[in-house]
Amino acid sequence: MQADGSNASVPSRLAVERVTGLDDDDMQGLCEATSAAILDGGGFGWVKSPGRQVLERYFRGLLMVPERTLFVGRLDGIIVSAAQLVRPPRNNEAQAMSATLMHSYVAPYARGHGLARMLTREVESCARAMGYQVLNLDVRETQVAAIALYRSLDFTHWGTHPHYARVGGRVVRGLFFTKRLQSGGILDA
Repeated sequence: MQADGSNASVPSRLAVERVTGLDDDDMQGLCEATSAAILDGGGFGWVKSPGRQVLERYFRGLLMVPERTLFVGRLDGIIVSAAQLVRPPRNNEAQAMSATLMHSYVAPYARGHGLARMLTREVESCARAMGYQVLNLDVRETQVAAIALYRSLDFTHWGTHPHYARVGGRVVRGLFFTKRLQSGGILDA
């Protein structure tokens, strides 16, 4: 214990997991982390936090969508980050080999611990285990840390959309990334 009463030398416990249900405490943490990330300008699509009730309905509905899988990151047991693995619908046979990483974020108060990297790797691992050949994602050009993370994890920037989103009254560009998850398979046929 430090002289000021803090435990600065105690390392934080980090965990990433696939979610199939949320109790009240987890929903509270998830909604708080989501609102904080939205207010900080990152990673979810909303530019203004819609409030707890809307977020709670969103996440409860998300858990019922067969093509979506929710992953969360925990810091000392509390949900502080999330990401979604989105699979193509069954009628999209032409793109059945690709999945998408969407809505990935870490609450501003929980950054710097490596959760974004852990979360991305877990989504990647799950997509690979499901047999997907490719993982795609997109990100606003203003999210510099996320772009650096994806590049460091060997995602390839393949294109830029000049009118990707409108945030804070201005139009921002979006970057599109892809990563091959498996060697061999249908991509080498």
